[in-house]
Amino acid sequence: MSLRVGMVAGEPSGDLLAARVMRGIHGDRPQSLCQGIGGPAMEGQGFDAWHSMNALTVFGYVDAFKRLPSLLATYFDVKKRWLADKPDVFVGIDAPDFNLRLEHQLKQAGVPTVHFVGPSIWAWRYERIHKIREAVSHMLVLFPFEEEIYQKEGVPVTYVGHPLAEVIPMEPDKAAARRHLGVDPGARVLALMPGSRASEIKLLAPRFLQAAQILLKQDSDLQILVPMVNAERRREFQALLDQHPVANCRIIDQARPSVAASASRSVGAAGRDSGGAVEASMSQPGQDDVFDSRPAAWNVMEAADAVLVASGTATLEAALFKRPMVISYVLSPMMKRMMEWKSGQARPYVPWVGLPNVLARDFVVPELLQDDATPQALAEATWKALTDAPYARQVAGRFTAIHQSLWRDTPALAARAIIEQAGHASA
Repeated sequence: MSLRVGMVAGEPSGDLLAARVMRGIHGDRPQSLCQGIGGPAMEGQGFDAWHSMNALTVFGYVDAFKRLPSLLATYFDVKKRWLADKPDVFVGIDAPDFNLRLEHQLKQAGVPTVHFVGPSIWAWRYERIHKIREAVSHMLVLFPFEEEIYQKEGVPVTYVGHPLAEVIPMEPDKAAARRHLGVDPGARVLALMPGSRASEIKLLAPRFLQAAQILLKQDSDLQILVPMVNAERRREFQALLDQHPVANCRIIDQARPSVAASASRSVGAAGRDSGGAVEASMSQPGQDDVFDSRPAAWNVMEAADAVLVASGTATLEAALFKRPMVISYVLSPMMKRMMEWKSGQARPYVPWVGLPNVLARDFVVPELLQDDATPQALAEATWKALTDAPYARQVAGRFTAIHQSLWRDTPALAARAIIEQAGHASA
């Protein structure tokens, strides 16, 4: 029996997660129709997109306020459609502010609701558990410690593992990634990842670039790779790179890294076009298919010796690639006040902000936040990650254990729970 599944994913990470869930659903119910709000990865699995996920992609409270009219219009449109013609089951992927409201309305109307990716109630605003209990028929969680939280609170839950653990190799191939990107196999390489949001680029990139300038004084041959998620972020980062020139710095674009690299610039005293070398050192046939089909950031992390990274999903990706890293984050004073006002907290419940440290329940890698995120401090911590081989091996061992704990057949587990909920739909 085929299913009609309502789905909402609000940003690129949710789009990738939802696409894998759709693959699991279609593996069991091939004729099922998934429709709602999503992105290109979901459309690649046959998703019927009523609205693009860009309709929900907002970056912080200020952006949300500016886009409130369009967000409300999108919300009321999909709610009206689904209440008029109920799906067999609704799946909200992340985007809790949007999805939990929608799930509450649909559940009251008799539509089973599944929420995939639990809000970080273990860190901020635990009281949201009451809203979740009212809105969600079944939770699908990414991390093992979350399952116990929801079980204790009487919310049906399934730990499905993290899909990244299934698709990122247990043993990274640094040499292959470097061949693909045209990087000297013997070079010391730093992945510089200041975030995917405009506010993150604005606040973190200058500090990261100044830290890179310090590092280059210690190793003038250091190679710095900066993956960019889209053209807009690239322009924003390039403007800051022009203000803070860094030698041996290459921007790697999302689309086809080996080609994008030919347009990258090495800026500073050693500035030169590096495209010819990149094109001349492309990978062997077949390997490019793998590298071109995945995020540019993954190729950069796999090629790197260490990562300087903004707190977020990228820290988990770096951990799965077994790379030592330095995690950083900076909020503007206004954003910090708004976050404290909304959460009623000055700091998280747990002492860590980086996902690898949260999962390990330990400061496996350093976190330099707010005023502690000075260029000098970032450079010192990153130099250790780049040069201390015993430390890097120790970190890799901890990250391997995390990888193994997160590795499950996520598409099958998620699809099974969703299909089971669809069987509970009220007439």
